[in-house]
Amino acid sequence: MDGLAAAAFCFGLVGVVALVRLEKLIKTLKEKGVLEQDYKEE
Repeated sequence: MDGLAAAAFCFGLVGVVALVRLEKLIKTLKEKGVLEQDYKEE
């Protein structure tokens, strides 16, 4: 059961890192004018 908890922790951590990188990408695209400034994720 400890292995399952460790795997869940790793997947959760990867998810958080992916979310942070996605937010950074959206910010960069807005600054470059690729996305509108009022872009909202659905």
